[in-house]
Amino acid sequence: MGSSERKSAGVLEPTMYTASMMAMVVLIVLAACADLCNGVTVVDVYRLVQYDLAGVPFGSRFASLNHHAASSLFSSGAGSGSGSGGGNSAAAADLSRTVLILPLRELNLALIREYIGQRKILGGLLLLLPSIFNPENVDNTGEADHTPAEDVSRDILVELEQLLIHANIPYPVYFAFEHDDINAVLVDVKRNDVTGQPATATTGGYKLVVAAPEPRKIGSPAITNIQGWLPGLKADADSNQLPTIAIVASYDTFGAAPALSVGSDSNGSGVVALLEIARLFSILYSNPRTRGRYNLLFGLTSGGPYNYNGTYKWLRSFDQRLRESIDYAICLNSIGSSGDKLWVHVSKPPENAYIKQIFEGISSVAEELGLEVGLKHKKINISNPRVAWEHEQFSRIRVTAATLSELSVAPELLESTGGLSDNRHFVNEASVVRSVKLVAESLARHIYNQDGKNINVFADDSSLAVNPSYIRSWLNLLSTTPRVAPFLTKNDPLIMALKKELTEHTVEVNVQHEVLDGLFTFYDSTSSQLHIYQVASVTFDLLLLLVLGSYLIILFSFLVITTRGLDDLISIFRRPPSRKVKTA
Repeated sequence: MGSSERKSAGVLEPTMYTASMMAMVVLIVLAACADLCNGVTVVDVYRLVQYDLAGVPFGSRFASLNHHAASSLFSSGAGSGSGSGGGNSAAAADLSRTVLILPLRELNLALIREYIGQRKILGGLLLLLPSIFNPENVDNTGEADHTPAEDVSRDILVELEQLLIHANIPYPVYFAFEHDDINAVLVDVKRNDVTGQPATATTGGYKLVVAAPEPRKIGSPAITNIQGWLPGLKADADSNQLPTIAIVASYDTFGAAPALSVGSDSNGSGVVALLEIARLFSILYSNPRTRGRYNLLFGLTSGGPYNYNGTYKWLRSFDQRLRESIDYAICLNSIGSSGDKLWVHVSKPPENAYIKQIFEGISSVAEELGLEVGLKHKKINISNPRVAWEHEQFSRIRVTAATLSELSVAPELLESTGGLSDNRHFVNEASVVRSVKLVAESLARHIYNQDGKNINVFADDSSLAVNPSYIRSWLNLLSTTPRVAPFLTKNDPLIMALKKELTEHTVEVNVQHEVLDGLFTFYDSTSSQLHIYQVASVTFDLLLLLVLGSYLIILFSFLVITTRGLDDLISIFRRPPSRKVKTA
């Protein structure tokens, strides 16, 4: 019995060796495969906006990515041009499981427009933007010094953005910024594409992975309006309500990538100008001897890109007395470009007495500053809910108002709302300072009955001089802060900062929370991280597995022979003798 047990043990021990060695083989192979799918880099990416307009879907409808990378809309067989129909079909079939990496510098916009217009399917699209469009690259010099090539890139990006936000795209679209790591990946991807070996599961290459949950609707998105007062000084025994002048600017933005929509010019420049004007007049109004006989109402409104929905609700919260007290309103919109011409947009005819007064007051100061100011009259259609300018919301309640802007033509819906191309690099600080002087000086001359007189209330090197450092600090803050209203909470740090700043310079600061009208529906998942992996081909994996397996078998045989002898090694592969059970 003991001898039999020893023989059984002798047979089982090599089997145990076999099991342990096979486990080791599996672990080594898995480790080798893990090494062959190394993470090359991790990149911050920003998803194309997803929204519904009156129930119609727009933007990118998906968020997760897990496909191989390519660099061309066409396969190598289709060529680099427009190609034949057959070549295009082949390319489309391949690209349905491929993420295209396309730098803005090399973008064929006509080709992209055609591709999206024909609703061809991609696995995903990664658009690489030059670093000048990165909001984190804040220009502290105070001057927007950019090259003609950068201006061309900006024009292309503006056109691309309008194309993307007005299309329904059934695959993930992300933006990222050029840097050394991702540029190196792109060079390799291009090299593979040129050789006619695009990345697939069998050929290897690079795999792009974004592990993002399915986007969800944002329920009841909030918009927040902030207002502050500078009360005027009444004369003795004056029981009449003082007239009011309103200075208004919409602070929120909209763009192809909500996480990048900082809107330095539209409308960061308008917000900064309003805050500086409030600071200047707070100095004047702090002294009864220099306090004007006008109330000043400052309004920071939300919902600007969406027909100025916040302005609409803010105005309708006014009582009748307040509405009737408003002499006129000046709305500030996009006043930070380096041009020498601004436009005063109005809804009432230029012959209107109030319009003439506003325009002549601004024009006289503009001439002293070396600026040219034009007047644009655009009638409003009460039956049309579309609002192109913020002052039109005032006009709808019969309040005289005008918009001061560098834009000569009324923008279309969701156009010029602070998108990807609107950042600190393209805003001229000196232009914002000059616009503040223009508005503040024209207001002061009207308030203190000095119209047409060549005086400088806010003269340089005086205690009332415009403060460029103040303007620069707020421009920098707004230029690094995305402000798409549906993604701002009621207590968002930016809203709290604007409220606090207005409280420093005005009184009776009031915050109004409203719900954005249901015409727009937005979805979350605006930014994520892209993991780029370098993946070996299946052929290489099989070859490696064969080499490793052969090596381990040889190693196992050597260990068994040296420890137990050749007979034990042979016994592992020898078929055990059959045992016949004898019946009685």
